[in-house]
Amino acid sequence: MTPAFGTLRICEDAADLAHKGAKFLCEHAAARSGRTIVALSGGNTPKPLYELLAQEPVKSVMPWDRVHWILGDERFVPPSDPASNYGMARAAFLDHVPVPPQNVHPVKTDGVTLDEAARDYEAMLQGLYGADTLQPGKPLLNITLLGLGDDGHTASLLPHEPVLRVRDRWVAPVPKGRVEERVTLTYPAINASEIVAFLVSGESKREVLDKILSGDETFPASHIRALGDVLWFADRAAAGRWA
Repeated sequence: MTPAFGTLRICEDAADLAHKGAKFLCEHAAARSGRTIVALSGGNTPKPLYELLAQEPVKSVMPWDRVHWILGDERFVPPSDPASNYGMARAAFLDHVPVPPQNVHPVKTDGVTLDEAARDYEAMLQGLYGADTLQPGKPLLNITLLGLGDDGHTASLLPHEPVLRVRDRWVAPVPKGRVEERVTLTYPAINASEIVAFLVSGESKREVLDKILSGDETFPASHIRALGDVLWFADRAAAGRWA
């Protein structure tokens, strides 16, 4: 079977997914001669992958001085909060690798409103990009890691929320983001990625992944594309009949 879009890479289990994802990320960054911008996903699935980035052999191969790390979305909480995606990434790998501080770009959540946080983050991305308008064929991001919720959401592009219709901003607030308010990259920003890599693990994701791979376009994640390829790293529990 062929997915409705993207390329499917089957992993044996969650641990194999983490290893294959870390290997892919490291090899892609190392092969590039210039700067690489990576958008990190939150949630539980990518954490084992992040932890591998701080371990050998990846740690010594990753060109830390040339990689910039941004967040695909963030909960509007302090970095010390257990719900913080940035806090999770710091604990998993950023605090344990030789990454220059100026290469790490958290969402500011202290002393600002939710909308100010989104606009500040968009301004940061525009600075990295060198323009405030996306140019055809010029990636904003080189690798974007995304998760998949069992309701079909990805980043904080949540079902039925107004953020799904935003096309004039790269970063937008999500004031009704489940428990916490959130800030997220929008479709235009994510789809300006050179490569998008979904990380999908567990039987609870099987039904929604099957529908998306089969062409069901009713889910937020169904509308993610990339300037290059969309990769689906899925373990057998999530892949089901696609494995």
